[in-house]
Amino acid sequence: MRTPALLIAALLALLFTLSAQADKPRLEPLPDIPPPPGMVDPSLEPQITIIQRGSDRVEEFRIKGKLYMIRVTPSHGRSYYLVDQRGDGAMRRYDDLSPNFQVPMWVIAEF
Repeated sequence: MRTPALLIAALLALLFTLSAQADKPRLEPLPDIPPPPGMVDPSLEPQITIIQRGSDRVEEFRIKGKLYMIRVTPSHGRSYYLVDQRGDGAMRRYDDLSPNFQVPMWVIAEF
């Protein structure tokens, strides 16, 4: 007598499981939300100019037209960086951008 009861319980459990799977909503990815107006300033994106001087490659990094870093990749040896830390045009050489590297400071807004 226990066998029909167990069989009915198993069938009911299977029925509830199948109905629960059938009721699942179909998920669709949400579109990307654009940033609020005025929050993205394309002039703050760095402009990178790549110059080939002989066999050396020179990359100049500018923000709002002001040169703040140069990366020189010679045909032999490792790359090195020339960085304007104070914004006065004096470049200082770095062999790599290591963790003790000080990030250059730029003027964000002028009043």
